[in-house]
Amino acid sequence: MLQAVTLMFVAMSMIPAGDLCGKLLTSSGIATPAFIASSRFVIGSALLLPFVPLRAYSLMKDRRMWLRALLLVGGIVSVQTALKTEPMADVFAAFFIGPIISYGLSAVFLREPTTWLRSLLMLVGFAGVILVVRPGFGGSINLLWAVLAGGFYGCFLTTGRWLSHLGSPLELSLIQLLLAALVMLPMGLANLPELTLSTSILTLGSAAFSMLGNLILLFAYSKVAATKLAPMVYFQLIAAVTLGWAAFGQLPDMLTWLGLAVVVSAGLGSALLRR
Repeated sequence: MLQAVTLMFVAMSMIPAGDLCGKLLTSSGIATPAFIASSRFVIGSALLLPFVPLRAYSLMKDRRMWLRALLLVGGIVSVQTALKTEPMADVFAAFFIGPIISYGLSAVFLREPTTWLRSLLMLVGFAGVILVVRPGFGGSINLLWAVLAGGFYGCFLTTGRWLSHLGSPLELSLIQLLLAALVMLPMGLANLPELTLSTSILTLGSAAFSMLGNLILLFAYSKVAATKLAPMVYFQLIAAVTLGWAAFGQLPDMLTWLGLAVVVSAGLGSALLRR
């Protein structure tokens, strides 16, 4: 269990680190969110290619995999657009509306079991997201991009459960990245930045940290039951706050801290109920 917890901590730290690299590029005007998304899909596909058998490529004919890839594209572009102007902690807190949306969609479309208490905790988590975003009450309008990203992510999670029988996690990951790369390649090429050494390092870091974090996550889930590891997903918020403070000197305001606490508490409570 200790090994799995360590892996989760590393994975949940690497994913925000990838987004930090993207933010450093977009917030300085060096690159666009479209380029960050496109490069992440292309590099991520290249990193996975050696580990996936040829039979996986038949999945590219399945229209449902194209839908999943489009949801991935929408989520990455939206979150990178939010990160361009907003603090990392705020973006990640708003982004955590995704599991709430996935919970609702899975109950309606996949007929997954629900309880009144878990549903109540999901509503509490949604209230925490509202505290962070505060639409019309002093919150930044650009945080709505993070909410949109969370919406895409929630749909993405639900389709993951829907299509899990089509192949292994690695096979599904590669195909969705390849399809997303095909969709975004024209926009990526149209928004190529000047490829200096620092730009190249940050671009590679954005893709590599994100991909490796997700691969380590898959490995951790292969070691320990998902219900035991689910609460540790909130390591992402801790990493996002820490990285945002270290790189930009940004710390959440009081209402955002309160929203973060509500989101984490509701998520932990829901995960413990699943156990």
